[in-house]
Amino acid sequence: MKRTGVAFFVAVPLVATAAYFLVPADSAEPVVKPSVSAAQAAREEAKDRAEEERAEEDKVIAGLPAGLAAPEKKELALRIVASAHQSTLNWRALYGSIEDLEDGRGYTAGIVGFCTGTHDLLALVERYTETHPDNGLARYLPALREVDGTDSHAGLDPGFTAAWKREAKLPAFRRAQDEHRDRVSFDPAVRLAKLDGLGTLGQFVYYDALIFHGPDAGPEGFYGLRERALRVADTPAEGGSEKAYLDAFLDIRRTAMATERMDTSRLDTAQRRFLNEGNLRLETPLEWAVYGDTYKVP
Repeated sequence: MKRTGVAFFVAVPLVATAAYFLVPADSAEPVVKPSVSAAQAAREEAKDRAEEERAEEDKVIAGLPAGLAAPEKKELALRIVASAHQSTLNWRALYGSIEDLEDGRGYTAGIVGFCTGTHDLLALVERYTETHPDNGLARYLPALREVDGTDSHAGLDPGFTAAWKREAKLPAFRRAQDEHRDRVSFDPAVRLAKLDGLGTLGQFVYYDALIFHGPDAGPEGFYGLRERALRVADTPAEGGSEKAYLDAFLDIRRTAMATERMDTSRLDTAQRRFLNEGNLRLETPLEWAVYGDTYKVP
């Protein structure tokens, strides 16, 4: 199977442009300029090719077990993440949570830790406002755009935290958080893990990493971490060992977290523990520890 990557741009053929520079200055031949229609055709061809590849991938995924997408496994995944995010197994109690963890990401809020400094909280509020324009967070959109990428509270204090908590009591905003989590993190992580040939544990490993590191292609983002792991070990889809690949991925992720002086217990005494136990299907009962606290799911 072809290695699954992340495409950022489409290269448009430059044959016509090259021809322009090859024509002598005194030539009587007409100057050849890039054809707009040719460029458009190239874009359409690339689009069609991408859609065909996605359709082929969809067929592959359709023939695989549900894995982490099975309702009971997804519930388990959300509980494990909540233990690392807010030291609880009750992830549904986190819709209204909001605080500054002093980690350089501004306010961290909601069920998976949307942050004012990492764009995901802004994206959530913008999308929610499209369908609920009179919501209690819409007035903070200008400030959210200003602080995006920083740890600043400028324009947010003192009312934003209270507004978040009030909005989180509404079913519509809770659904918005669920949908944003699935669209941005859960669904892409599970899909890519399946294409890499990973089982339920590997799908969770990708999901937790995508939530924590964000969907970035830089060296510390999820896609960057994955690319580094691919240089060290083959995925099961490429004929490699699932355990060896996940070991490599966790090693690289741990190094990235330790470099930033972040607690790595969500890896060391949770995900690595599951892997060392050979629990590639993430079967219960489970026991793990995060930040020194032990959790059990029967």
